Amino acid sequence: MTKEKTPSLLKDIGTLFKVRLGFFVVLSSVLGWCMGVENVEVGNLLLLIGGGCLLTGASSGFNQIIECNNDAIMARTQNRPLPSGRMTINHALILSIGAGISGIYFLYLLNSSTAILGFISFVLYAFVYTPLKAKSSLCVFVGAIPGALPPMIGYVAATGEFGVEPGTLFAVQFMWQFPHFWAIAWLAHEDYSKVGYKMLPFNSGLTERSASLILLYTLFCIPMSLLPWALPNGIPMVGNVALVVAIISGLGFSWFAWRLSITLDRSDARKLMFASFIYLPLVQITYVLDKTPI
Repeated sequence: MTKEKTPSLLKDIGTLFKVRLGFFVVLSSVLGWCMGVENVEVGNLLLLIGGGCLLTGASSGFNQIIECNNDAIMARTQNRPLPSGRMTINHALILSIGAGISGIYFLYLLNSSTAILGFISFVLYAFVYTPLKAKSSLCVFVGAIPGALPPMIGYVAATGEFGVEPGTLFAVQFMWQFPHFWAIAWLAHEDYSKVGYKMLPFNSGLTERSASLILLYTLFCIPMSLLPWALPNGIPMVGNVALVVAIISGLGFSWFAWRLSITLDRSDARKLMFASFIYLPLVQITYVLDKTPI
């Protein structure tokens, strides 16, 4: 039997900052930025990426500091740096504060509106969504707000302006958050129950009622994904190719949710979770490739 290696400090920092999650967050902000620019300015793009990575890492760090005791109870999180004792709360706090301040500063160098949105996202995730998980299933709604802000942050970073356009990008990612969150919650239900996290739609747990609501919200992703094509001001952000891809992708995404509603099986929840990881980048990349001239 081989002895399991102790993770390095660098890997522990990566775990504290949830680097893999941060990749998807920053990707959606970059794609939002691409929707708002005509010409790529590498310096500004690097500021957005750096600021997004640091602020996402800070949010994850504070999340793990606050949830350290609960993480020690759950099997899926017991080996994280804080509950395992490989990193102290003070060290995590220093790293997270440093990352948060640096991230907001990088976004401020783009424009003040971007920094404000980044700060709002950080506060909502770390200090509202995180403690609410043990109190109410409304935590998913609250968590969906910072989770959906990255493409809006990217667009505002590019243009310096709020408006219908970044609002539609926010709406698409906001609706996606629900089946994405709930698929993960279905898989982690046993662990979440140990610490009283209320992450599924209903407190009854892994039921047909919860699965049916997951399917409904997944279907809602289809009309929401068409908003960039059907803007109220009559000037679409994307063309017909994006329209078709959004509809087909949404139907495919919904098929996995339908399967879960039939079987209530963990394997189908896992497939839905992976489908969510494919669906959103696919739709957003298509938006960029088929965007109309600014």
